[in-house]
Formats: sequence, structure tokens, C-alpha cells
Amino acid sequence: MHQCGLLTSFNEPVPLKNISVDIIIRGFVADVVSELQYQNEEKNPVEATFVFPLDDEAAVYAFEGLIGGKRIEAQIREKKQAAQEYDDALSEGHQAFLLGREENTSDIFTCNLGNLPPGGEATLKLRYVQALAVEPDDAVRFVLPAVLNPRYVPEGSEGGTVSQQIPRVSTEALPYALSLSAKVESPYGINRVDSKCSLIQNISEDRTAAQVSLAKGHQFDRDMELLIYYEDVHKTSTILEAGKSGAAPGSLMGDPALLLSLYPNIPAAKAGQCVPGEFIFLLDRSGSMGTLIGYSFGSQSRIESAKETLIFLLKSLPLGCYFNIYGFGSTYDSFYPQSVKYTQQTMDTSVQRVKELHCDLGGTEIVKPLKAIYSQPCFEGHPRQIFVFTDGEVSNTNEVIAEVRHNSHFHRCFSFGIGEGASTSLIKGIARAAGGSAEFITGKERMQAKALQSLKKALQPAVSGISLSWELPPGLEAKLVGSGPQVIFQGQRCLIYAQIQGQLQATIVQYNFQNESPTETTKFSLQLEKTDRLPVHRLAAQALLQELEEDKEKVEEKRLLALETSLSSGVVCSQTAYVGVNTELGKPIQGPLLHRHVPFPGELGAKGGGSVPGLEWPLNQMGVQFAAELLQTVWTLPSFGKNILHFCTGIICKAHVASFPYHCFQVTPDIWVTVLAILWLHLNAAEKKDEWELLEGKAVHWLQVNSGDVLRAACQRKSIVSPQVFGL
Repeated sequence: MHQCGLLTSFNEPVPLKNISVDIIIRGFVADVVSELQYQNEEKNPVEATFVFPLDDEAAVYAFEGLIGGKRIEAQIREKKQAAQEYDDALSEGHQAFLLGREENTSDIFTCNLGNLPPGGEATLKLRYVQALAVEPDDAVRFVLPAVLNPRYVPEGSEGGTVSQQIPRVSTEALPYALSLSAKVESPYGINRVDSKCSLIQNISEDRTAAQVSLAKGHQFDRDMELLIYYEDVHKTSTILEAGKSGAAPGSLMGDPALLLSLYPNIPAAKAGQCVPGEFIFLLDRSGSMGTLIGYSFGSQSRIESAKETLIFLLKSLPLGCYFNIYGFGSTYDSFYPQSVKYTQQTMDTSVQRVKELHCDLGGTEIVKPLKAIYSQPCFEGHPRQIFVFTDGEVSNTNEVIAEVRHNSHFHRCFSFGIGEGASTSLIKGIARAAGGSAEFITGKERMQAKALQSLKKALQPAVSGISLSWELPPGLEAKLVGSGPQVIFQGQRCLIYAQIQGQLQATIVQYNFQNESPTETTKFSLQLEKTDRLPVHRLAAQALLQELEEDKEKVEEKRLLALETSLSSGVVCSQTAYVGVNTELGKPIQGPLLHRHVPFPGELGAKGGGSVPGLEWPLNQMGVQFAAELLQTVWTLPSFGKNILHFCTGIICKAHVASFPYHCFQVTPDIWVTVLAILWLHLNAAEKKDEWELLEGKAVHWLQVNSGDVLRAACQRKSIVSPQVFGL
């Protein structure tokens, strides 16, 4: 497929005009339809590329297009075959669309719409179903992610990531709007629906249904969150769903599927029952952690939020345990050579050191510190618990998860995703791999509650040895999909999927669920539900696919089973993609094909404007005036000021350790500052070029005379700016 790099300015027409989202939420399950509405206002046909995030647990199961009044249903194919069909269609002048997942992570998707003719309109409709998490205050949380942060490519990895190619624009310049409508259903009652966004909502008199929509004027520059408070969230609920019409009996899609939603009230361990343990805290100190969380005045940076959470946890640890604190970026360090005993003195010393930490370690190399931790011997009688704090901006997600899973037999992993856009694939993946839990912190309001909840889980054994006994009519059998739940913590919801095999004689099925207490048995009567969207079947397939793709044993056998499951269920995995082709055009579309990337919001001082690891911060804190002043004063270093010089050399340069060849660091700080200020202006202030272009001309001439090597190195980073910027 055709690709285009990040543009130095973004003044091109964008064919994506509107995103409309329709959601149905039942209990812990959200069924989502997202429509992408395109219009080509140019004089040539275009190919539009839209890269967007989805939650790690979302199961994409259908894709279709309405082009020129004709509905075209995309087909799921093996990924290489889908890409070939798409490219062939474009070369033959046909309209086509393609949807796939990024190779090394499960939470980034790419949608391509090719050969949209001049004046043409098209609507692409994406369907997915998602399991929802529960907050510490019992709110069921749905998030429609808007923020997709650039992913860091670790040293030695091949190629870049799709997120590096996305142009960024200010909120005001965002070319598309969002409309959203959600229907919430619960037989147990709905207390209220909250959100950081302005909502219009109506709850029915019997409180079993609520209709929610976004108020007018909402800009899709931040994650859209719904917090749903049910009357009895802990009540066990079930859905029995009929199989897909025409699918083979005995298959996952052909048989009825059962969803059992558990959110048990597990008694918390008493203080004397808590096993102290060894607590290791792994803190992300990469450059991107300097980005602000939130959009209001006084918002924290990610690093400050992570530090506050870490200090809170340090002060809450039990006496007698062991602990250590690691920081990682391009390199890593630790407070102590090995874990030390937790005393008042070691706690006070460590808290003070945490307060002094900065995001000054460059890129995001998480595998190396994990290996260093795993190489340390464990303390007998002190189970190892690892807490990871990161914004998750790495491209080698699968490698990190595999490393955690390989060592899961002697530790548990609790992860914190800091800030909007944190990789759900990484944060949830490492927690799943080592029997822990994941939390996402996008503001201060629920930070301490989430930290305390994770610590409580770490201080008590999880409920394990879970077994299910089914009481079914004769001739029926319940078969778990996947391995089923291995552990359940207090405050954690658990979804169990089962395939009901055999012939149903009636629409009512009764069975028993039995937990670890043999005297506690619950009986349900279930109505068999029929629906074309099959949300329970799709979620069951997604759970199985996740398990198959994350387990690195019997790789080829599980790869083939994952491919078969994906193709039969329609749920996209790393090996598959959706492709649709309109072959009924009167004549092939003629003319040069223009390639247009749909930009992402890049609010200055909030999420960072560039797509180069480490460049978002601290340069994204600059204004145009400050960057211009840097250019104006950099050639007269005596008047430059020692503090600014230290700021630029000690932080900016370190943030680029992984972005530029080593020999570039032999140049003087004034050269570095000049190069970085020019890059920032082109990435973040192109629309104000008339304010700084004369200064830039002087700066480029000065750089050409003093250091051509740095210029060539900067231009080797294709995603930054074109070589013409530096006169090369």
C-alpha cells in the first residue's frame, strides 16, 4: 500500500468529515457501530488513511461501505491476501476499502478508503463489541478513545510504527466532528450515568434503560468516557445467545454461547493475614512522560501523576516487606542494588528520591529493566509483586508481554496506564500475563482509589482454583471457551464464556454456578436470545484469540487455530483484515491518486505535537515566541543564560538519545538547541510561519556553516521534516 510521511505543515483537504457512533450497553458489554463519513472535495481521486485506537478488549467483527448509493460488505481475509486485493483494486481503478490491525499491538487499527472520485461521498461502517471494566467506586466504564500517542521504536527494532506517520493538528483545525448516542440497558436498575463530557440524558421511570448523547459542540480531541452506575452491580448476570444461522453445529459460531458476568464480593484479607511480599516499582521516565494530563489550567504532567501514585503506594506498604524502585527510558537505573527492607527510614529516603525524579532517560526500553528485575533472586516467604507505571508508548508490545509471561510463575504484575492514549494492549497485556490487574489514570480524581485498590490486591491472595459446575438438561454440555478465569480479585469483574453443545429442546435452560464454597449455589433460568450481531459469540472469540496470540508455546499450532477462529467469527486478529471492493462501476476511475492521511489532534502543552519519541516534551511546552527567542539568542551564547543552556542540554538532548546517531552528540549545545527549535516550529507552528521564517532562514544558514552532520542526521528521521527545510 502507498504510504506518506508526516508533513511539515498540514493544509491539505481531509476527506473524513464526520464520525457518528451508536452504542448499546448491557451490563458489562458494549456493542458499538461507528460510521466514518467521507467526501472528496478535490479534483482528483483520493486514498484516505485513518489510523485510530480501540481498546485492547474490543472485538472488531464487521466492516461495510456505502459508496455511490451501493452497499458493499467487506470480507475478512488473511492479511496479505486482503492487502493484495485492495492494491489490485486500486490499480484497476476500482473503489476499495481496507481495515486491519497493527502487527505488534492489538489496540491500533488502520482504515484505508481508496479511489474516492472527485465530488464523491462514502460512508464506512465499523462494528465492534467490547467488554467493560469496573472502577473502584463500582462504575462500569466505557471509553471511546480519541488519543493515539506516537509509539517509541526500541533500539534494534526494524522499521517504524504506523502512529509515527500521523500528522497532528490543533484542536481548532481538526477537520471532522463527532456525534454519539448510547443506550444503556439493565434489568437490575440504572442509578446514573456520568462523564467528563457534556451529556444529554434521559433515564426511564423504571430505571431499566437510559438514553445518552453528547451535547452539541463536543470536539473529538480527547477520550470520551461514560461511567455507568447500576443499582446492583454485584449481582451475577447471564446472557444465552443463539448461534449464527447457517454456521456448522459444534462450532463456536454455530452453537449457542453463554456469557456469565461475575463481580463477586470477596472478603478482604485482614491485616494479620496479609503476606508482606517484595514490591518492585518500575517507573517510566521517558521523554513522553512529561506530556500534560488533561486540558484544564494547572493540569499535571504524566510523570508527576505517576510520582504521586508511587509515593502514595510507598507510604501504604506494610512494615517488614521488601521493596525497590526502578526507572527506565533508553537506559534504566534503580534506587538500590537489590530490594531493601521496608522501614521508616528507607521509606522516607525513597519518597524524597521519588520527588526529585524527572523524565530524563530518553526513549522507552522496558524489556531490559524487566530482565534485570527477573535476574534478581526472590526473597523466601515474600511473593514478588511488580508495579509498572507507564504511558505505554512503545511499539514492541508483544515482546514486553512475552517477557512478563515467561516469568509469570514467580511474580504478579500490576500495571498503571498514565494519561490519555496509554496503550491498552500493553497495560492490560502485562497484567493478564502475570495474574495481576490493570488501571488507567487520566486525572487526579480517581488516582488514589485506583492505587489503593491495586495494592489491596497485591497484599492478599487472589481467589484461585476456580471451578464451574453446570446443571443442564440431558443431552447438553457446557464447554468453556479458552482456559477460563485463573484468578479473581476483590473489586474485579470476571466474564466467563461457554459454548453450549447439543440440541436445545426449549428456549429455557437451567444450570448452576458454584464458587469455591460448596454450600453456595445459584440457579438461573435463561431465555435464549436471537440476534444478528452476536455480541456474546464475538467476545468469546476475542477472548480465545487473545489467549492464543499471547501464549508463545506451540506457536504454529496456536497460530493456525487463531487464524481459523478469526476467519470463522469475523473478529479481526493480527493475521487477518477486512477488504471490500466496488466492482460495479461503469468505468474505472481515472487520474493520479492523491494520498491523504486523516490528522490527529495534537494540542500544544497537552499531548504533544510531533510524532518523534522524546520530541513531544519539553519542546511541546514552548510557545512560538519562546522557540523564536531561542533562535534569536542562540548565536550569542554569553547572553543565552546558564539555566536555559542547562535545560536544553540536560533534558532535550537526553530525550533524543534514541532518535539520532551517537556522533551527533559531539556537537555543542547551541547547535542542538537550534536544530530542535526549528523542528518544533515546523511540527507545531506551521500556520504561524510568517512570525518566524526570517529567523529560521538565519538559523539554517548558521547551521549549514557550523554542522552539516547534525542536519543530515535530522533529515534521516523521515517522520520529522523534509531535507529542504535545512537546505539539503
